[in-house]
Amino acid sequence: MDRNDYYGGESTSHNLIQLWKRFRGNDKPPAHLGSSRDYNVDMIPKFMMANGTLVCVLIHTDVTKYLYFKAVDGSFVYNKGKVHKVPATDMETLKSPLMGIFEKRRAHKFFIYVHDYNETDPKTHDGMDLTRVTTRELIAKYGLDDNTVDVIGHALALHRDDRYLDEPALDTVKRMKLYVESLARFQGGSPYIYPLYGLGELPQAFARLSAVYGGTYMLNKPECKVEFNEEGQVLGVTSEGETARCKKVVCDPSYLPNKVRKVGRVARAIAIISHPIPNTNDSHSVQVILPQKQLGHKSDIGGKLQVWIGSSKSRVLNLSVDLSAASAAEDRGLRSTSQFCFVPTSFESVEVASHLLDL
Repeated sequence: MDRNDYYGGESTSHNLIQLWKRFRGNDKPPAHLGSSRDYNVDMIPKFMMANGTLVCVLIHTDVTKYLYFKAVDGSFVYNKGKVHKVPATDMETLKSPLMGIFEKRRAHKFFIYVHDYNETDPKTHDGMDLTRVTTRELIAKYGLDDNTVDVIGHALALHRDDRYLDEPALDTVKRMKLYVESLARFQGGSPYIYPLYGLGELPQAFARLSAVYGGTYMLNKPECKVEFNEEGQVLGVTSEGETARCKKVVCDPSYLPNKVRKVGRVARAIAIISHPIPNTNDSHSVQVILPQKQLGHKSDIGGKLQVWIGSSKSRVLNLSVDLSAASAAEDRGLRSTSQFCFVPTSFESVEVASHLLDL
């Protein structure tokens, strides 16, 4: 049962009318933005690694027959005031301005170590126990400079802050290997894939699969209340005077506000822009990582760009930053000012109007 009239809850994908209704009440979207149906804007955008666990689950359950996926065109990183493509081929690596020629040689040796590393084969460990050696110690062995470490840690291993440097290196190595494996799986310009019609398609596809095996999915069920007995054990769910009895309930936190605790905060912003992000080759879909050091912040900002080529040629830019750490919450420019922003001109001058979400 779902209290909403759409699939996905907080992780849904909205068309333009739904988006405006959610953040602007009764206001209507401007006509020059084009048809509402041309938009599928994700409320909580998450890229899927092409060789990641979620993709394996989708294939194993055969739910992929209800979904259409598209490879994300490119992965980019913000470095020294410009957006650069994260190299996806040997040729791109040679041409990339992210590292100098001598630094590329040192980085190449490190990448070979990561590529050859096998957790069960000590011969590939080079005498290091990565469950004890920190990432900082591992990287120091190869003499990589801070700029390269920034690219490796945030654009390849996808860490959100620099705490990983003082944690066991095994996690970073595994993250880098997953990135490379995902990049190779579909031979695309990035390691990511994305549902063609947004992440809201995922729960809808699983609902269809559930129906094949006798499951029933009900949308627009108001006042869904989880019932408990005196011992605190779940009894069922009540809606519109009827109770469906069960022994277990799976739900999102909003259905059990008194039984969850806040463990973090994320600031999010959605911007509709009328031009491509500079230096992204006018790509239809990209991931842009803005590492914390490049911005003078305590946490990375992740950006996801979706493009619809239609009469409006609008682009939807999602920005998010983890505010879980108290220091990160003080980052300049990330205080909540409004829930939704429309930016029609310049990417560089976007004033982030962030929407704080409690996790």
